[in-house]
Amino acid sequence: MTDRKKIVLVDDEQVNLDYCEAMLSEIGDFDIKTATNGMTGLQLIESEKPDLVVLDVQMPVLNGFQVFKELKKNPSTERIPVIMLTGIASTTGMQYNAKDMGVTLGAEPQAYIDKPLDPEDFQKKVKNLLGL
Repeated sequence: MTDRKKIVLVDDEQVNLDYCEAMLSEIGDFDIKTATNGMTGLQLIESEKPDLVVLDVQMPVLNGFQVFKELKKNPSTERIPVIMLTGIASTTGMQYNAKDMGVTLGAEPQAYIDKPLDPEDFQKKVKNLLGL
């Protein structure tokens, strides 16, 4: 029997958490934990040490960029793969990507996906990052 992969989803909108969970359930049986703000998400990630983090950008308390930066500063979480989700392009018209994050924050996430999510693209990236 293999251990289930742990995934932490952090998004302030429950509908987005539900959607991600539904897409994940189509590709595997994961141990999924959720948080609805950046601070709670950061604490959950630090305690759970998941195999993957799916992190929204625009959230209360700490935004996704701040959470990502904290993860990369902590030796116990710096190697956890992160998929960043954002609706910035659709709401502001500004384009942003993983390379921009690397320049701004000193590290790039493993994936940067614009909302609305394309289910096949999201699932493919998750499978790749989890080695499925």
